[in-house]
Amino acid sequence: MIDIRRRTGYLLATVIVVQILLISVQVNSSSGAPLIQTVTFGLFSRVQIGLSDGLTGLRDVWTGYFALQDVSKDNVRLRQEIASLKLRLQEQGAMVRRNESLRDLLAMDRSVDLSTVAAEVIAGDVTPWFRTLTIGRGAADGIQLDSAVIAPDGVVGRVVGQPAQGAAKVQLIIDRNAAIGGMVERTRVGGIVNGVEGNPPLTMNYVSNLSDVQVGDRIVTSSIEGIYPKGFLIGYIERVQRGPNLYQEIQVRPTVDFNALEHVLVVMELPRMQEFGQSSQ
Repeated sequence: MIDIRRRTGYLLATVIVVQILLISVQVNSSSGAPLIQTVTFGLFSRVQIGLSDGLTGLRDVWTGYFALQDVSKDNVRLRQEIASLKLRLQEQGAMVRRNESLRDLLAMDRSVDLSTVAAEVIAGDVTPWFRTLTIGRGAADGIQLDSAVIAPDGVVGRVVGQPAQGAAKVQLIIDRNAAIGGMVERTRVGGIVNGVEGNPPLTMNYVSNLSDVQVGDRIVTSSIEGIYPKGFLIGYIERVQRGPNLYQEIQVRPTVDFNALEHVLVVMELPRMQEFGQSSQ
């Protein structure tokens, strides 16, 4: 009984829909077109609009994706160009500093009345106990054992060991085994400058407690050891105090920046040995 009623309801609904469709075909809209055509067109137009908007959105997303890919590639390229420019700036800065170093060295070479050979620093000793460096000049250039090595800022050290044909090792004055005759430029008071493990890395020893020595005094070579030419700058007195015995405790700050040395001058002739008493007068 229920199935008969349900089928009857379906049949009635179908007849009503068909009837409406038939009426829609016969009835015209205000524009003159059949009503069903207008309704159908409106429904399909909305579907088309929705599909078009969806496709446009997909196209925009796709286009944006490729645009982002291009932007990413451009960013990589720009970063590479920036890195390349930074490297070029560093290279140019290094060339400028190298030219300045060579210019200062040339000016010093012209100003001193000594036979010298310019040399490039090619290596440094990283051992904290022994402070040395290697220069690109050797026996083939006339470099000898104990040749003094100087720079525009002051005394560097001396050649130690037998030089090779194209290289030589230089003991820096701040090496703990190094010693150099020095004197206070202002008063001509003499002493021995030694390298130490400290800051500053130099001390001046055997200077009497009665001698006139002040902070800021320039310490220059006295040539007492017969290696370094007389009168070249070693450093400045940074601290001084009366010692417990006969001698003052003096600390000296070297004027040479040994970590930044690029070029030096090697003195080709040894100074004549002088008496300590003469150099300190």
